[in-house]
Amino acid sequence: MNYEKIKEDVKSILSEYRFNHSEMVAKKAEELAIEYGENPEIAKLIGIAHDIAKEMTDEEYLKYVEDNNIKIDEVEKINTKLLHGKVGADICKKKYNFNEQMQNAIKYHTTGNINMDNMAKIIYLADKIEDTREYDGVEEAREKAKISLNEGMIYLLSRGIKKSLDKEKLIHSDSVELYNKLIMERE
Repeated sequence: MNYEKIKEDVKSILSEYRFNHSEMVAKKAEELAIEYGENPEIAKLIGIAHDIAKEMTDEEYLKYVEDNNIKIDEVEKINTKLLHGKVGADICKKKYNFNEQMQNAIKYHTTGNINMDNMAKIIYLADKIEDTREYDGVEEAREKAKISLNEGMIYLLSRGIKKSLDKEKLIHSDSVELYNKLIMERE
């Protein structure tokens, strides 16, 4: 797996905005991996590729999951943008031979999942706190991620869940289950 090759491939697929974000996620994932004792080269590879499927259309997502026998739930059928994690993981498996850990980090970076390992948490956090991200609470998210991966996850999951509740939007059960698991582990 060659980072430069994957980077050029991702650049040819994504818009300039999304590609720049992916580069920043790769950089932040590498930093977090070093901080938390994970492989920084692997984190960087996952980071650059994590949004490879982000700009597909709803129709393309649904066709891809059907053609590739990817199981999806009712929430994902309605909110197809959530599928970019699952579809991206499958693309990276087939195109770049990403292993299961790498696939899961991509698959789980949208909703989270109770089976996330530290690498998956690193990618989830890097996606939300990379240096060009600007939103109310991003600095606190960055600070929480310095305390621990789980504290960063709890902070971001709670914000995401609250935001969805306020807008009366669907909340994926994986997000709620992961939030509850992390809170129970903290208690």
